[in-house]
Amino acid sequence: MTDTHEKRSVDSAAREARQRRLRRLLGLLPLIAPVLLWTVPCWLLLYAGQGWPVPVTAAGTVLFALGLTGMPLAMVRGHGKRQQDRAAIVGDTLLGTSWTLFTWSVLLGVLLRLALSVAGVGDGQDRARIVAWATLGTAAVLLAWGYAEARRVPRVRRLDIELPRLGAGLDGTRVALITDTHYGPLDRARWSARVCDTVNTLDADLVCHTGDIADGTAERRRAQAAPLGTVRATRARVYVTGNHEYYSEAQGWVDLMDELGWEPLRNRHLLLERGGDTLVVAGVDDVTAESSGLAGHRAHLAGALDGADPEHPVLLLAHQPKFVDEAAAGGVDLQLSGHTHGGQIWPFHHLVRIDQPALAGLSRHGDRTLLYTSRGTGFWGPPFRIFAPSEITLLVLRSPQPTA
Repeated sequence: MTDTHEKRSVDSAAREARQRRLRRLLGLLPLIAPVLLWTVPCWLLLYAGQGWPVPVTAAGTVLFALGLTGMPLAMVRGHGKRQQDRAAIVGDTLLGTSWTLFTWSVLLGVLLRLALSVAGVGDGQDRARIVAWATLGTAAVLLAWGYAEARRVPRVRRLDIELPRLGAGLDGTRVALITDTHYGPLDRARWSARVCDTVNTLDADLVCHTGDIADGTAERRRAQAAPLGTVRATRARVYVTGNHEYYSEAQGWVDLMDELGWEPLRNRHLLLERGGDTLVVAGVDDVTAESSGLAGHRAHLAGALDGADPEHPVLLLAHQPKFVDEAAAGGVDLQLSGHTHGGQIWPFHHLVRIDQPALAGLSRHGDRTLLYTSRGTGFWGPPFRIFAPSEITLLVLRSPQPTA
């Protein structure tokens, strides 16, 4: 047991160090990211030996310059004090486009050019032009596909999870999970209704939303969130706050979810009982809640479990996977989280892994605790999902099967 605690402490310290490095990097990103995202592909596509005619080079340079200047301006107008949805759509789309161009111009600029050189294809100019066209074609296909992936109703991901402490009376309990819907500048009211219709086909005992409902206040995004009121569950619909609620008057979202018939689990729990067995369903505010300065909001596991029988298994809702260290220390059996989006646009998942202990799927932490991290139901910002499909999750809880 001592070795386990020491390992957990070492892992936690290493994660905190990675998070400090990430925060320092993120502090510089608003300054350096736009320059890198636009100038690197501009150079690799136009000035790396292609020998394009002057009008082509000039027109391409102008387009990249417009992207470099237009993206930050649109982001500021869209996500700053003005909160202009049209500007946000333009800025977010340019951000996703530039990230994809940057990624594939670098990858193909190195790997494909090397392969062509080894194969002896053409001269230097021919290879440079082949790489440029391949990059543009790849980016265009991925952006079109990624847009369709982001806007579609997510596929249902089904998973059986055995909880050693779950009583036989609760075997087969169906838990539907949606998270990170991120209702925002793009009006997705119809998408929201279709998502809720899909959830209603799952015949869930418990439906959970683990936060980041929207980008914007409850008053502003009410129409997109309203279909959540149609979601059905045989036992309960429960919700916890995500970090984005704390950018947009979190208490308003808590009140709206309550109005729509969802039970906000703000550092509290309810009991799910069947067949003489009990499951504790608990929830905590997001880990950023306390720093928001909003009175009474913080992540408090002890408060969430106060009064619960420690012999009963615990299902915990916590928006960010990083809360799992505290959950494991508190004896939680299963934590449900979102937040990561599975990286959303490859290869952004490498940065997510610096900040979070899990990217997507089921993972074990400590002796007892399982963590399920959803890739999210919606998308944030850029309307693209590339190699990180969204999901609606159906988790079927299983009790241990008796041995023969």
